[in-house]
Amino acid sequence: MVKSAIAAAEVNGMTVSDVRGVGVSPVREQRYSNLVGVVPMPIQAKIEVVVADAQVEEIVESILRNARTGEADDGKIFIEDVADAYRIRTHERGEIAV
Repeated sequence: MVKSAIAAAEVNGMTVSDVRGVGVSPVREQRYSNLVGVVPMPIQAKIEVVVADAQVEEIVESILRNARTGEADDGKIFIEDVADAYRIRTHERGEIAV
């Protein structure tokens, strides 16, 4: 749902990666056959998008609406400044390259 919501906001591209990590949520136990073990680094999805400053709030609101389950591990949103961008194929630079 999150990827569809981001695409619906007319974001031209995104990167989705399978990542491992833990946050402040309690460590979960998992059962394999009759063995129980702690999996300290569960696989999660990481979505990265780069948008113009004018789109940031719209994208954040869209993610918040579509990602929230109310359970632990709903995730976090980090907003970072991008100093510059280049599109290698066309040599475009700046916002137009995004």
